[in-house]
Amino acid sequence: MSNEPPRINIDASIMKLTQPEDGRELDESEIHNVLRNDRRRETLRYLRESDGSLSVDDLSEHIATLETGESPPPRNVRKSVYVSLHQTHLPKLDDLGIVAYDQRSKELTLEDRVREVEVYMEVVPQHDVSWAAYYFGLGVLELVVLFAAKLSLFSAELLDFEFWTWFFLALFVLSALYHVYSEQETALF
Repeated sequence: MSNEPPRINIDASIMKLTQPEDGRELDESEIHNVLRNDRRRETLRYLRESDGSLSVDDLSEHIATLETGESPPPRNVRKSVYVSLHQTHLPKLDDLGIVAYDQRSKELTLEDRVREVEVYMEVVPQHDVSWAAYYFGLGVLELVVLFAAKLSLFSAELLDFEFWTWFFLALFVLSALYHVYSEQETALF
């Protein structure tokens, strides 16, 4: 008979450094710290595209492909990405309650708290225009056209100031409706 006390095995994957369920919102500094890293931003973006759930293997393969431009990516790069995700980035996202990371099964899922981060992430494809730039451009175009119409720079038959006012009002409303609809389609949750 041994005099040693019984050993208790604690599964590190269920332990968290912070309690995301504590009811507090994430600080801006925490959110900016999360978003300042390309791999963490891509993790959130790719999880959203994957309906909120995927494996670390799939994620590391995807990020390594993006970083190298090669498909499949070299094994050493994929392994390096996997290790950094597993040891640094995913535990950080998990600790903040943004992503649930099961270290045993190597599976990730988005958590409700991701909504706090989503506010800071206007995801715009590489060759696309952000909504802010779109509305700014539309406003500038409206000012130019209305100014030209007011000064009668258009011929009388081409349409008057009132037409252009209603046209741009309708265009802004339709754009806003589409913006709201498309944001609901691409929401993280």
